[in-house]
Amino acid sequence: MKLVTYKPRGASAQVGVIVDDAVVNVPEASGGVLPNHMISLLELGDEGLELLEEIADTEIAQAIGVPLREVKLLPPVPDPSKVLAIGLNYLDHIRETNSKTPSIPIMFTKLTSSIIGPGDDIRWDPNETAKVDWEVELAIVIGAHAYRVSEEEAFDYIAGYTVCNDVSARDLQGERGDQWIRGKSLDTFCPLGPVLVTRDEIDDPHNLTLRCLVNGQVMQDSNTRELLFKIPHLIAYLSRAFTLYPGDVIITGTPPGVGMGKKPPIFLKHGDVVTCEIEGIGELTNPCVEEK
Repeated sequence: MKLVTYKPRGASAQVGVIVDDAVVNVPEASGGVLPNHMISLLELGDEGLELLEEIADTEIAQAIGVPLREVKLLPPVPDPSKVLAIGLNYLDHIRETNSKTPSIPIMFTKLTSSIIGPGDDIRWDPNETAKVDWEVELAIVIGAHAYRVSEEEAFDYIAGYTVCNDVSARDLQGERGDQWIRGKSLDTFCPLGPVLVTRDEIDDPHNLTLRCLVNGQVMQDSNTRELLFKIPHLIAYLSRAFTLYPGDVIITGTPPGVGMGKKPPIFLKHGDVVTCEIEGIGELTNPCVEEK
């Protein structure tokens, strides 16, 4: 299934499931049995998602669907308790940057206040940063409380996957004192979407093409098979340190082709349009705006 958080015209945020080219309202289709909040839905676990799948196949659900073009898609999970990120996790990116291959995952976080959805503006103050970069990444969305999870059982704790653009202010991140969280967490620097694809829809998350385009030009083009630390290892590693909650997001690293790696470097500017796409999930497009 493809799950979304969305706004119909003139209404507040809703939770929906995509059926063909329409969005079906989850609480309405379920007669109020299923909640109108993505994390609350994920907290119901596989039983809740299985019930939703049954409901989505009914004629009643299809009859109440609203065309996708008539709604505004929001981040699939607008309010996770945390966004955890992994650096230097693609072998081809490590080779590109002549970096040392890490022996353990390099972890940082993006503040949840940086989350935006499809079509929302990536915004920055040019007096604060002049080196805004793109990073397409596969994002894992957790579906159950996970603490000290083994690699063998890790997939059982995944609700699904979405696309993330790990927007990064490179000057804030490194040149001004190695401030990774500051450089990665400016408001609007964590676009997520367009949908949350449940894990049963992705046969092998370690074999997905992912690309980033700026103004239609391909900047990144790789495959998740290049991941150094695979998904089960990441979940096991992270959950040894702290509990992962339903709705938590893990972004798994970026492949080569980022702006700072170009010769000469290229950075985003006012009016640019960035599209991050991952096979089986979809396209996440955001325009860029310098705030004068």
